[in-house]
Amino acid sequence: MGRMVRKQLYLDAEIDARLARAADERGVSQAEVVREALDEYLARLESGRGDTEWLHEMWRDADRYGIGSGGRKWTRDELYDDRIR
Repeated sequence: MGRMVRKQLYLDAEIDARLARAADERGVSQAEVVREALDEYLARLESGRGDTEWLHEMWRDADRYGIGSGGRKWTRDELYDDRIR
C-alpha cells in the first residue's frame, strides 16, 4: 500500500452501524472496509461494469442539500444534532 491520504465523510446512522458490524466480523478497521469497498466499486466503474444510477439520484436530490444553488442549506452543527441529544 502506498502513501495514505486522509479523507473525511459523513455517514447516516444505519450505514455507520453496518460498517462497524462488517469491520468487527472481519477483524479489520472500518477504514479498511471502506478502502476495499471503494477499490472494488471504482474498478467496476473503470471497467464499464459500474452502475452509476446512484450518482444521477444524488444530483437530482442536490437541492435538498443546497449543492450548486449558492451554498449549502445545512450547518455543521445540524449534522451532529443526533449525537448531542
